[in-house]
Amino acid sequence: MPSPPDTLRRGPLREGSFTSALHEPRTTVVIGRWLGAALLTCFLTGLLSHALQEPPTWLRDHLPSRPVDGYRVTQGLHVIAGIAAIPLLGAKLWTVYPRLFEWPPARSVLHALERLGIAVLVASMLLELFTGLLNTLQWYPWPFPFRQTHFWLGWLATGGLLLHIAAKGPLIAEHWRRVRPGLAQRRAFLGAVTASVAVVTLTTAGQTVPWLRRLDLLAPRRPDIGPAGLPINRTAAQAGTTTAPADWRLRVDGPQPYELTMDQLLALPQHEAHLPISCVEGWSAAAYWSGVRVRDLLARAGAPASARVRVTSLEADGPYRVMEMPATYAQDPLTLLALRVNGQVLNADHGYPARIIAPNRPGVLQTKWVVRMEVL
Repeated sequence: MPSPPDTLRRGPLREGSFTSALHEPRTTVVIGRWLGAALLTCFLTGLLSHALQEPPTWLRDHLPSRPVDGYRVTQGLHVIAGIAAIPLLGAKLWTVYPRLFEWPPARSVLHALERLGIAVLVASMLLELFTGLLNTLQWYPWPFPFRQTHFWLGWLATGGLLLHIAAKGPLIAEHWRRVRPGLAQRRAFLGAVTASVAVVTLTTAGQTVPWLRRLDLLAPRRPDIGPAGLPINRTAAQAGTTTAPADWRLRVDGPQPYELTMDQLLALPQHEAHLPISCVEGWSAAAYWSGVRVRDLLARAGAPASARVRVTSLEADGPYRVMEMPATYAQDPLTLLALRVNGQVLNADHGYPARIIAPNRPGVLQTKWVVRMEVL
């Protein structure tokens, strides 16, 4: 392929435009290792989160309700690793971007396919991290559904990453080990990248790591601010449930269906559990919940121990107005139809008159404003 005309050999196409010694393989490999670890953590924890929210039929009845903090830890790690990956991806792209202006742009069909694969990989990573970050802010300025798009972009980015590693395997292996003497600029650059990752991590992780809460400066959510010391994602006003019906009753459908008023619910044995609310946006907060065990309510309706339960909310619409709970959660002694939190009657924003709270469950499945439970 002929060289570009002199009129085009300007800016980044000019010979010698990129003078930094850090646009080299060793720096790229070091940053790539850190970025790969962050993305792998995101992918695996994201798969787990998806499985908990939308389990396939074969897995549905085998999801564990323990450890109690399982979802809190894995989803917190998912968001922490995703935020840390942003400066790492920026640094990685900086080390290799001069290759965008190489001439010729494609030396062979195989080289052209490799560059096309890299373009897809970079685009999917940028979109994945960008949409994930905006999800932590609960801001969705795009027309496509976030959750499904985020899920499939994760597969696309991970598949592209594995192909990229395979294609660059020999080069990665050649520069995997440190060679002395190292570049002084590289040490400074890697130190700056490490400091950037540490700053964004320490100032955002406090929304799910209690002992980092004092440093929680850039995180969109403070998990200790809200009614009863708990934050709110979907308010009663947003759900149209600000005022519960005066004749509210809990209906439990099963072999022996029945209804209970609030006074009748309060007259049943009350139990307390210390459980976290853990949201997909990465924040979590623990509280003392008290109410009636779900398994006791289901047993009263004549449900077998292997039964799942469908829970319906008072809200008129919303993607989580109806929720199905596997038997492993419904039979867990810590799973409650909660009537109080931290010693107070539930606030309307926390789900008054009654809500579900269960261990190791995404927050969106902890249904608020419960009006009906059905044995399945």
